[in-house]
Amino acid sequence: MVSLCGAKLRGDMSKAKPTNAALWSRAKSAARSKFKVYPSAYANAWASKWYKSKGGGWSGGNNKVAKRGKSTKKG
Repeated sequence: MVSLCGAKLRGDMSKAKPTNAALWSRAKSAARSKFKVYPSAYANAWASKWYKSKGGGWSGGNNKVAKRGKSTKKG
């Protein structure tokens, strides 16, 4: 039986990380006070947008969802 490491399954090696940890912490704190539910997709999106507007950035992997083109299926 082969044991698989959880980090390899999740792909933690390519996970994007904030370049300014203190500013990201402030963004999360602001999101917690603004939204009733944290973490949530809306709160994290808001925190990310706030963080970027204040000059923050990301290093590491790309977590963007790939856009899907039009289907080329005929029929």
